[in-house]
Amino acid sequence: MEDELLLMLPGPVPLPERVRSAMARQAINHRGAEFGNAYADIVRVLKDLFGTKNNPLVISGSGTSGMEAAVSNFGKGRKIAHLINGKFGERMYTIGQRYASEALPVVSDWGTPLNLEALKSALEGGCEVVTMVHNETSAGILNPGEEVGKICRKYDALFIMDGVTSIGGDNVQADKWGVDVAVVGSQKCLAAPAGLAAVSVSGRAWERAVNNPPYYLDLMAYKKNAAKDPMETPYTPAVPLFLALREACLIIEEEGIEKRILRHHKMAKAVRSAVGAWGLDMFPKIDAFHQYSNTVTAVCIPPNSNDKDFRGTVKNFSIQIAGGQDHLKDKIFRIGHMGAVSAPELLATLAATEFAIRKTGHKVTDSGVMAAAEVLG
Repeated sequence: MEDELLLMLPGPVPLPERVRSAMARQAINHRGAEFGNAYADIVRVLKDLFGTKNNPLVISGSGTSGMEAAVSNFGKGRKIAHLINGKFGERMYTIGQRYASEALPVVSDWGTPLNLEALKSALEGGCEVVTMVHNETSAGILNPGEEVGKICRKYDALFIMDGVTSIGGDNVQADKWGVDVAVVGSQKCLAAPAGLAAVSVSGRAWERAVNNPPYYLDLMAYKKNAAKDPMETPYTPAVPLFLALREACLIIEEEGIEKRILRHHKMAKAVRSAVGAWGLDMFPKIDAFHQYSNTVTAVCIPPNSNDKDFRGTVKNFSIQIAGGQDHLKDKIFRIGHMGAVSAPELLATLAATEFAIRKTGHKVTDSGVMAAAEVLG
């Protein structure tokens, strides 16, 4: 529709028509076969996206509910090391402060590499659980899941990984990497509505599950009910969201997971090519283990501009991109390229962004749109 904004954010993302239509139907019994079959379809696809043989459990709650479920079920009363290099690493630490016997922040500046040597010291000091945000959208940096998993295994610590904005859009191999608990949110790379989280749990994590977890977020209750025939959730689920997520998962299955990941990588490369043509700087600092995010690109805002005016210019074209959060406001802008979007939406976004950049007075010598088109074509 003409009045709809094109959301090129780090979530929520535009919903395919099939996903929207899945919610526009009469209510169904959430204890019946139809719901159970929908849940089973979701789990089948999510297993491949998580890179796991475990059956992910779906919670009616945002990605943060999945984060809290992970920490409260496996970190309660334990010493937790929280790797932090962005807003959502900080959020995981805040959750840990409510449940851990000691929540130890292992802090790096936003958008800079994690301090893996400090993590080893924390583990040598008795930390039993490690949390990490795989794809830190606040800073546009992809953190090293595989490397952190190796460190956790060496010290026999549980590894909780927030994959909220990587699972479904980038390569995640939870089992291979040694991730014990992984979390995804519905409104990000899966291109489903907001309001659901899925959590995958390893066998060794189940062996270390805590006693007396939160009532609503008791993952053992979700596991027991998911094992029923038909599959169920322990409490009344957000049925329309489950039906929408099922449709989103079927779309992913039809596209093919490898093709989907390659599409996300290609879009990310296209945006980075545009940034180079504009003469702007990427915000994150990367190294051998850390990479630029493949689902959102964080860029230093043009000199002598402010976030409100800059993004307002883009929004005049009915396209919404993200600004910086907290202390990064007026310092960066972020373009999301996750979910079902592809070349047409991305090129339109880059054209509007390029116009906004030129309007600030920043001298653009090369066309970012052309540079991106060369990658996408």
